[in-house]
Amino acid sequence: MPVHGDTGMRRWRPLRVLGVVLAVLLLLGLGGTIWLHLQQARTPDFADQAYGRTSASQHLDIYLPRGAGPFPAVIFAHGGAFAFGDKRGMGSGLRHDVEAMNAAGIALVSIDYRLSGEARFPAAVQDMKSALRFIRGNAGRYRIDPARIALWGQSAGGNIALVAGMSPGVALFNDPAAIARTADDHVSAVVSMYGPTDFLAMDAQLATAGCDASDQTHNQADSPESRYLGAKITTIPQSVAKAIPLTYGNRDTPPLLLQHGTADCTVPPLQSRILADRVNAVAPGRAILQFRAGAGHADSAFDAPDNLAIVTAFLRKAFAAGSLKQ
Repeated sequence: MPVHGDTGMRRWRPLRVLGVVLAVLLLLGLGGTIWLHLQQARTPDFADQAYGRTSASQHLDIYLPRGAGPFPAVIFAHGGAFAFGDKRGMGSGLRHDVEAMNAAGIALVSIDYRLSGEARFPAAVQDMKSALRFIRGNAGRYRIDPARIALWGQSAGGNIALVAGMSPGVALFNDPAAIARTADDHVSAVVSMYGPTDFLAMDAQLATAGCDASDQTHNQADSPESRYLGAKITTIPQSVAKAIPLTYGNRDTPPLLLQHGTADCTVPPLQSRILADRVNAVAPGRAILQFRAGAGHADSAFDAPDNLAIVTAFLRKAFAAGSLKQ
């Protein structure tokens, strides 16, 4: 027959087990937070700099190389289906990007921009243009060379970077509330990693590539592209044309580096190929097209040291080609 103390112990045992479980979960959560923090890029040299007056999203971080400068710079737009994402990132990709660029003597400027839940196209492209103009207009303050600035984006950010970089002087992308709205908007080069270039062709290209039917949803009313433009894309072809890089390819297009994974069933590899073909038809050799064999969408291979070495070499060559006409 159990004594009184034994009964009490059995009564409290479930609570003790629950406490242990909660403690483990807390530690796991804390460990996950610590892990994410360790994966992030270092503290920016200039953090949360406002480049616009319209939205709290219009801020950027600047990561400078060691030295006095002035440094060439690349302005980076994160991916996230035009609907989510952050200039600080959540994994190790941005950290690797910052380290590679800074080691090559290039400043990296990472921007937040208005997402589709806040504002429709052309807001995101306007924001990248405004960030470019802000950096150029304040280059002395940030030790950046205003004549050597490139753009870079991944996934949706690749689309935004391409449209912004290929459309100098296009009034649609001028934000009257930009802080440095009169600065020049030409760029030395653009890097796009797995960025969409023709929204209306994506589903057919995915089918041709043998991707699942569940991947072929870009034409639907709730797709990222439809939400970005504010309507089902098949019903607004004229608006779609304004939002894709194919429209802006001409003999004055800056040097492009287009990278894509061959196993990408989110944004089909043909998206990069058709843009390269369009640009090179009018400006031979202006677009460099590279495929990563077996890489999927947002694959870590793109932020790996060997690939970032290709990106830095491309940017250095573009920057060395000569100063922009201001």
